[in-house]
Amino acid sequence: MNELGRLEDLPLDYRQALTELNLVPLWPSLRGVLPPNKPRILTRPTHWPYQTLRPLLLKAGELTPIEKAERRVLVLANPGHGLEKMQASAAIYLGMQLLLPGEWAPSHRHTPNAVRMIVEGEGAYTTVDGQKCPMSRGDLILTPTGLWHEHGHDGTDPVVWLDVLDLPMVYYMEASYHINGERQKVLPGQGERGYSRGGMLPSPVFQRTANPYPMLRYPWADAKAALLSIAANDPALEHVQITYVNPETGAHAENILGFYALMLRPGQTLKLPARSPASVYHQIEGRSQVQIEACSFDLVEADTCCAPGYTPITLVNKSATDPAFLFVADETPLHTKLGVYEVR
Repeated sequence: MNELGRLEDLPLDYRQALTELNLVPLWPSLRGVLPPNKPRILTRPTHWPYQTLRPLLLKAGELTPIEKAERRVLVLANPGHGLEKMQASAAIYLGMQLLLPGEWAPSHRHTPNAVRMIVEGEGAYTTVDGQKCPMSRGDLILTPTGLWHEHGHDGTDPVVWLDVLDLPMVYYMEASYHINGERQKVLPGQGERGYSRGGMLPSPVFQRTANPYPMLRYPWADAKAALLSIAANDPALEHVQITYVNPETGAHAENILGFYALMLRPGQTLKLPARSPASVYHQIEGRSQVQIEACSFDLVEADTCCAPGYTPITLVNKSATDPAFLFVADETPLHTKLGVYEVR
């Protein structure tokens, strides 16, 4: 390949003329913008063990009352992007959020989409546009773009959940903002109960809902039962996984990030191909090993790790007797919409 001309090879007066007109020559930087074969990736394989961050999160509860925090969160930042960027990958933000008994995190809405994967505790809830969603371990709760949401806690023990947002992407687009609101009135409605049977949709008076987010809470009990049923139905099936989808359309539950639950059979090793999107793995139950190129992370319950795109991943169930269950988030919907999704 021919070596491209360098910026310093250009005459100083020519460079100054370009700068004065807000112009930049592409060719000296072309290989950085369009590198050969594989993008230059900032996202690094990173592991956040829950048992090491949990004491720090609980300490935050002692140091900062909810009134001064609004959202009491420790951000899971990827060092490849710089901790100040507060992002796990190019399009994914992760945070561990704490809510103590009796607390209320006030209502607001924002442009980034968010989901909450419940890590521990009972008695808390998220209210989304008037729909009260109880929070139990392993549940997935959506707070999509533009919808009012608040968090409350009527229980007796701390509740922690993993926030997953497409904030870095929306921020990059200069479209990120939030608006504070008043405490919501809880409205009657079926919520996820209306969609509790696969292939059957509520259709009163023969009408289907036009609500773009008809299902906001995906209970772990249902997701786990689905995975166990799939595994039992096909003992030879290697990849036992479900996708969290909009039950009315079958599309991904939200527009930019994809969310999944994956089961590893006892003792199973699952090799995943290199795909273009970055991905996040969060251990719901069991013990797993996540191998990402030269890195290897041992995950126990509530641990989280991330993997860059264009990288093969191997998942290993560390138990020979019990299945392991992981929550997965990735950038697949975004890559698909942009036409850059790729499996190698």
